[in-house]
Amino acid sequence: MHTDLSPHLHSTECNLIIEDLKKCHSENKFAKFLGICNDLDRQMIVCLRNERKTRQKLNREKALEKQKRVQQLMRE
Repeated sequence: MHTDLSPHLHSTECNLIIEDLKKCHSENKFAKFLGICNDLDRQMIVCLRNERKTRQKLNREKALEKQKRVQQLMRE
C-alpha cells in the first residue's frame, strides 16, 4: 500500500510519475494485471522512498537542534 498520492503532498517529479501510472492503469484495464504498468510503479516507489528519506533527514536535524536548545535551557 502506498502513502496518500494527493498532488499537494509530493514533488512535481513524483506527481508526473503518479499521473503516468494512473493513466496507464486507466488505459489498460486488464493488461495492468499482467504487469504492463510495473515499470511506472517501481519508479513511483523509488520516488516516494526518496521523498520520505529526505523528510526523515530534515526531521532528524530539527529534533537534534531542539534537543540542544532544551539542554542549554536546562543548564541555565
